[in-house]
Amino acid sequence: QVRVVESGGGLVQPGGSLRLSCAASGSILDIGLVAWYRQAPGKAREQVASVGSDGATFYIDAVKDRFTISRDNYKKTVYLQMNWLNSEDTGVYYCNVRARTGPGWGFWENYWGQGTQVTVPS
Repeated sequence: QVRVVESGGGLVQPGGSLRLSCAASGSILDIGLVAWYRQAPGKAREQVASVGSDGATFYIDAVKDRFTISRDNYKKTVYLQMNWLNSEDTGVYYCNVRARTGPGWGFWENYWGQGTQVTVPS
């Protein structure tokens, strides 16, 4: 089984920074795309950033130039460095990991963590 655990959230003042971590563990043979999502109160979950196995990154416009996603394949961990935070960044941040647990394409699945709360007061 695969376990995904997010950490690093908290309360931060506007203009501050946080670094989120997403650690995957279990019977993982390979990790593909890893994405960070967030869900603000009363809103739908939205993808914020992603990083592929080749290191290619994607960011939504709202976080470009403020957030940086990176991965450490050896540690099976993905980070989200968040700078210049504002109240619009408040929400629960979730990590989605695409991982392979067996031989062949049929063993690729997406796994979610439980989320970590980020709060930036207005």
